[in-house]
Amino acid sequence: MSDHASDFVLQAISFDTLEGWKDDDPSGLFEVMRSCRRQITDVKPYRTGSLGLSSEDLLPLLAAAEDFTPSSPESARAFFETHCRPFLIRRKDGDSGFVTAFYEPDIDVSDRPDEIFRFPFYRRPDDLIDLDDANRPAGLDKAYAFGRLQEGRVTAYPDRRAIDQGFLEGRGLEIAWAKSKVDVFFVHVQGAARLRYEDGRVGRITYAAKAGHAFSAIGKLLIEGGEIDRAEISMQAIRAWLARNPERVDEVLWHNRSYIFFRDAPVVDPQAGPIAAAKVPLLAGRALAVDRMIHTFGFPFFIRAESLTHLDQGRPFRRLMLALDTGSAIVGPARGDIFTGSGDMAGESAGTVRNDADFVILIPNTAAGRFD
Repeated sequence: MSDHASDFVLQAISFDTLEGWKDDDPSGLFEVMRSCRRQITDVKPYRTGSLGLSSEDLLPLLAAAEDFTPSSPESARAFFETHCRPFLIRRKDGDSGFVTAFYEPDIDVSDRPDEIFRFPFYRRPDDLIDLDDANRPAGLDKAYAFGRLQEGRVTAYPDRRAIDQGFLEGRGLEIAWAKSKVDVFFVHVQGAARLRYEDGRVGRITYAAKAGHAFSAIGKLLIEGGEIDRAEISMQAIRAWLARNPERVDEVLWHNRSYIFFRDAPVVDPQAGPIAAAKVPLLAGRALAVDRMIHTFGFPFFIRAESLTHLDQGRPFRRLMLALDTGSAIVGPARGDIFTGSGDMAGESAGTVRNDADFVILIPNTAAGRFD
């Protein structure tokens, strides 16, 4: 999928024709919207995506939500009907949108390595720098958002294989050590984790930066190699294959050269989700990761995925969500990742989500006229 706005159009629709809208209860979004407003006004606005919607466009909606407490699902929906207009994101190639899901794993860790806890989560190294068009070397692909600065020279940062083989050892960057290289890999894919230490402490890590290499899906590798049938692919199926083929774990994991660095995140509320790219806690079932090159954090999206039924007790997934995160694999105007929550049950729910979906963005009235 391209990240260019010219590859899709916004089609104005009405709430009356938005299938599933009248059955949804978006009441839980208002607290998150208040958090988004504080982030925008007190810290800094969100980066504007290529669609052209800015934090300033969003603020009238967030201001209206500040003192609004819905008394019922109907009143919550009426709020959005009053303040927004819905637009279907229609891809020009005719393909539908697509959703997957992510979660916050629970990982047993130690704050010191031993024979059992051998696989580290690393903090961001001090020689990793952000790249842009001004400092990116001519030979480095424009997709690289990070690189290595060494003695005044910028190069690509070492990849997953090099780091797994010890490139960062001895620099004091370890946050904690896990028992399983596969667990660490999947935390990289999810972008956050709750860490459960041996003494009972609970910590939290979240995304800080990445080495800069493109994300390469190991599921696709296993499908193309005939190892897992395309119809059966899921996080659970990939984990099961890796468990059955321990001698090939490195080969498969190193196919994804992308490597994620983390930072400690405070556990203010154990019931709240992790704080991700939008710098507000993710709300299970209501937070959506989007392509931040196109979309701007904080905007509401109504997602309708008729074939996705296991998240809503057998009913099709039809929910209003907020764009609060992003990810290397989330590329395109109608591509999203649904946050299912924290822990093993959330992981079971997330691991099998691969469904076609309609994406409807709700644009505040004050900005909607630009898209008619």
